[in-house]
Amino acid sequence: MADDKAAGAPVGVHGRRQAPPPSHEPAQAASTPAEPDSGPVRIDRGEPLPLGLHDCRDGLNIAVFSRHATAMTLLLYETAAGTQPSARFPLDARCHRTGDIWHASLTGDLRGKLYALQADGPRSRAGGDEFDPHQTLLDPYAAAVTDLSGGSRGRCVIADQRFDWADDAPLRHPWSETILYETHVRGLTIDPSSGVRRPGEYLGVVEKIPYLRELGITALELMPVQAFDPEAAEGLNPLSGERLRDYWGYNPVALFAPMPGYAGDVAPGGELVAFKTMVRELHRAGIEIILDVVFNHTAEGGRNGPTYSFRGLDDAIYYILTPDGEYVDYSGCGNTLNCNHPVVRSMVVDCLRHWVIHCHVDGFRFDLASVLGRDEQGNLLANPPLLEQIAEDPILRDVKLIAEAWDAGGAFQVGSFPGGRWAEWNCHFRDDVRRFWRGDPGMTGALATRLAGSSDLYQPGGESPLNSINFITSHDGFTLNDLVSYARKHNEANGEDNRDGLDENYSDNNGAEGPTDDPHIEAMRLHRIRNLLATLLLSRGVPMLLGGDEFRRTQAGNNNAYCQDNAISWYDWSLAERNGELVQFVRRLIALRKAHPVLRSETFYTDGEINWFGPAGQEPDWNGADNRLGCLVRGSDVALCLLFNGSPARCRFVVPAPPGGGWEVVIDTSKEQTTADASFGAGHRMNAAGEIWLEACTTVVAVSRSKEA
Repeated sequence: MADDKAAGAPVGVHGRRQAPPPSHEPAQAASTPAEPDSGPVRIDRGEPLPLGLHDCRDGLNIAVFSRHATAMTLLLYETAAGTQPSARFPLDARCHRTGDIWHASLTGDLRGKLYALQADGPRSRAGGDEFDPHQTLLDPYAAAVTDLSGGSRGRCVIADQRFDWADDAPLRHPWSETILYETHVRGLTIDPSSGVRRPGEYLGVVEKIPYLRELGITALELMPVQAFDPEAAEGLNPLSGERLRDYWGYNPVALFAPMPGYAGDVAPGGELVAFKTMVRELHRAGIEIILDVVFNHTAEGGRNGPTYSFRGLDDAIYYILTPDGEYVDYSGCGNTLNCNHPVVRSMVVDCLRHWVIHCHVDGFRFDLASVLGRDEQGNLLANPPLLEQIAEDPILRDVKLIAEAWDAGGAFQVGSFPGGRWAEWNCHFRDDVRRFWRGDPGMTGALATRLAGSSDLYQPGGESPLNSINFITSHDGFTLNDLVSYARKHNEANGEDNRDGLDENYSDNNGAEGPTDDPHIEAMRLHRIRNLLATLLLSRGVPMLLGGDEFRRTQAGNNNAYCQDNAISWYDWSLAERNGELVQFVRRLIALRKAHPVLRSETFYTDGEINWFGPAGQEPDWNGADNRLGCLVRGSDVALCLLFNGSPARCRFVVPAPPGGGWEVVIDTSKEQTTADASFGAGHRMNAAGEIWLEACTTVVAVSRSKEA
């Protein structure tokens, strides 16, 4: 699974000196003797590839990259709680090093044991190296690690990768049929209101499959599950005095390993079974799984951050450093992985392959993906080798690739992300739709562009509407309820004096800041939520819902809840009952989208497919202040009339003559949906003159079927 490039990588960044080249034909030494506490386990030369821990003919083979290390020791442990190794194997470079790879094979009773590494070498910050021979390190390729909380640096688990996948196979839903649901493994079910037996766990997600299927989504986009330390966040919540925690998980420690804390009380390695069970059961329900992965930085942070793995094995290779050995930070988290160094590039591709081959995931969303396009000096590349390699890799060829096409170093590549077949989180869609429904003047043309697939972004490069991941909200920012309930962020609980998080959210509290008992304000908020959801699911592109938006999940105005592992972030499932009408409305919208392929085509609209008009049937006032727009969309056997009144006043629309047997209204966001019927056959008809009045801030969808249909 490892890429051969790892064994012959070029000089480190900024022309740093290399360690003395080892012999590529080491003497055939006898089995390396272990120190006296080694027990029955025996060690031999092993092979340099593949990297990581893998089965071999007589036991297990381990291979680890470190160009600049001059010594490497393999440590074995009997239990996760053990502080002292049960066996210690210094690796003789004459026998256990080939090129830049340290390797060994192990035989004996190994299952259930744990391992770690120690590396020694130069201690020159200017050279980018600060080896510590006493620091225990994780194997970067470890497929399972122990719990990383409580100040533990963790251990790698010698885990059994076997699993009963039954008849599981990739679902390969086309992008045109994909509806994403962004959620968090722990947050989805940890609140007691979830009613599940395994709250906060991978298996808790399984218990919510019936709900997800009924909602109609086709893919879960899971926030990070690459193993991280939940106690890495610093400081206290000034409102409660509780310690802050890394809830989101965007500070990975072990890139190949699933988060052990999401598996409950299981033996080390049990999280592999739990994670794979979740994937298998989601697939059985027709739901794909897309992982939010972090390759732009690691949890090791800046120079004073903790050392888990990469820094202790080869700082000068794994990270982008200045000529004097300081970290370059394009992630906003203290360091930047050197993604286009051949060794790191191979590791990233190997990691993605691992999740696909061994864990059956269906795709990836790349956090701050623009970092993956920077060279070893931090410059943005026109044709980044890593992005092209990911897109063209034969193992990854069918998986979904989603880029967050910007980074903290100033890169912004929405509409121009390199690498071929990548979809992108379209923040222009988010902002323009928010502004239209907030009532910002002059947004009619922008709304039309976003409804039609964002041709301004994707047509010039020969891409399609399906390159656009459309969303109104995501984990970054307000929830949908908070977007219509708060005029400003309220991040005081994060302990940063409300300085963190975006200041401009294009939000509107509709008359009161936060919760209110005013029925008029609550009605307006619900009305605007329906408009935003309808616009999302009527637009060409790939829609993404933020989990819980369908039942008005709130974060109390916090738009950066990365450190809130508490009720601020957890899903309160009692809201799904209290707002059952809204849940049903979302189901109806999703069913409508699925029923009409014209809404989700892979091509941009042609003149014959869509006609735009204003309220009187005239050419729309694209830059007018009133934000009123209509369009007639023609499918193969059906036509849709989409009407949007973004103004604060009622408006009469004169609509084109229907091509079929009249217009039937199937969605009206000014009215509560009182039926569970998802066939859309119970609506009312427009009058004979083709006129309809839209209430203030309202969306209406009408359908006309051809007479032959």
